[in-house]
Amino acid sequence: MTRRARRFRTVLTVLSAWSVLAGAALVGAAPAGGAPRAVALAPGVQYSQFDIRAAKGVTHAHVLTVDLSNPQVGVGLLYPGKVASRATVSRLATAAGAVAGVNGDFFNITETRRPGVAATGAPVGPAIAAGHALKAAVPKGQRFGPALPPGTGTTDVLGVTADGTARLDRIALDGSVTTTGGDLPLRGLNQYALPVGSVGAFTTDWGSVSRMRAVCGTDTDRAAPCSTDTHEVLVEDGRVVGTTGTPGSGAIAAGTTVLVGREAGAQQLRKLAPGDAVEVRHILVSSTGTPYAFALGGYPVLRGGLPLPGLDATTSAVRTAAGVADGGRRLLLLALDGAAAYRTGLTIAEVADTMRGLGAVDAFSLDGGGSSTLVARAPGTTTVTVRNHPSDGAERAVPNGIGVFTKA
Repeated sequence: MTRRARRFRTVLTVLSAWSVLAGAALVGAAPAGGAPRAVALAPGVQYSQFDIRAAKGVTHAHVLTVDLSNPQVGVGLLYPGKVASRATVSRLATAAGAVAGVNGDFFNITETRRPGVAATGAPVGPAIAAGHALKAAVPKGQRFGPALPPGTGTTDVLGVTADGTARLDRIALDGSVTTTGGDLPLRGLNQYALPVGSVGAFTTDWGSVSRMRAVCGTDTDRAAPCSTDTHEVLVEDGRVVGTTGTPGSGAIAAGTTVLVGREAGAQQLRKLAPGDAVEVRHILVSSTGTPYAFALGGYPVLRGGLPLPGLDATTSAVRTAAGVADGGRRLLLLALDGAAAYRTGLTIAEVADTMRGLGAVDAFSLDGGGSSTLVARAPGTTTVTVRNHPSDGAERAVPNGIGVFTKA
């Protein structure tokens, strides 16, 4: 097949998706200007945009279609190099050499109720970059973002395997702290919130932001006060080299682990003294046993071609979402436009219908509102540009995103 024929087939696929979308549960979907504007950003990567006439008004969608069956195409985690750090999607994508991308997980955006406690900017869910486990999920009651659909939680992820297959899964932390007095369960890895009564680990991946936020709130109440029963232990080369009663801040050297405990976890850590042998073990394990090259958090809205029960059908907003099609060999990345004319957006139920209309069998909601951003670079250029209009009037700094990469 010639390149021209392949390109024509891709355009037909987009047009076919349009005909399906027009018959979805939305109030009549229609492309901007009467036809979808599909642009080839690179072999295997298409960008299009179109209008959706939703229940509360017209909104405008920007979509990346990524052919993961093409060996020249891949996706990966965009992030600033540390978990507790933020940057704009355009900056992250350009620095990583991505041809396109969207924003990612919900995150610890503010701490206005706790003077003196810094918002970490760290994401809610698990994160894996290039096969490396960066962080685990915070407790469900500690998350930021809209209410979750029934049966979902903070361990839900969108992941891509080493062979380039996209899928939805759940990823949990499996870890322990081994001391001469026995083993302690490890309940956190580079998280802005630890479960009540637990011990968590912070590594060089965390960054330099204060770890105090990790002991604030409870498993069911994000706004609850910070714990007054805390302890921190510094472990280097398998030995305790320092302890303190309050979680600290500052960069963590490679090969060093900071253990933070609250309540019962703090009481266990107080038993450790400088010179004691300590082994910290942690891995992220998926519910299917599948290892992932890339994963990030959010929540599912569509599974097996069906919207999840209980999706919100009343609250409209600017959204970002990802869809999985063709057995995981095609990834759809959608970001709505935040311009004033389109800002009514979609409900989560409408997001699920839209992604299904575009051909997704599974779909995943990512952070929205002022975070919703889609970037892409024109062929022959080296920097991306923002294709939608962020609703804040400018790009918001975010902790991570999904980057689209090509070898061509």
